[in-house]
Amino acid sequence: MRDTLPSKNQVLEACRGSGQPCHPLLRAAQDLTALHERLLSAEPAQLIELDTIRTDLVRQIDCWVTAQLPPSHGAARVHTETLGAVIDRLARFTATAYAALARESGGRELTIAWEHLAELAVGYEDLASEVRTGRRRLPGAH
Repeated sequence: MRDTLPSKNQVLEACRGSGQPCHPLLRAAQDLTALHERLLSAEPAQLIELDTIRTDLVRQIDCWVTAQLPPSHGAARVHTETLGAVIDRLARFTATAYAALARESGGRELTIAWEHLAELAVGYEDLASEVRTGRRRLPGAH
């Protein structure tokens, strides 16, 4: 890819709101996390508007990734989700984990939130590697 996909650690840093990322996917990850934080306490009347913004951010990620993708191998398997969907879930899990931490709701809820985040971060890293090498293709990418 001309502009490489960020590492899982870079994505997680962006989701935590660290710095002003220059990479378009990291900016989107940061924006998605802030949006998911708002969704956690949003009034029902705000949900449609916030979800529309979220959908647009995911679409922007997918368009950027598709434009950057090298051709995949003929035998490349299709992943079940777009990269935008995976980054959106990373952002949601980050917002949920930090909200649980802020509520000091230790125990099971906090453990589950951090486990989901860690597992998905590894999944993102594996997917990014496979997409970069053409062994995996994303839905809609040819």
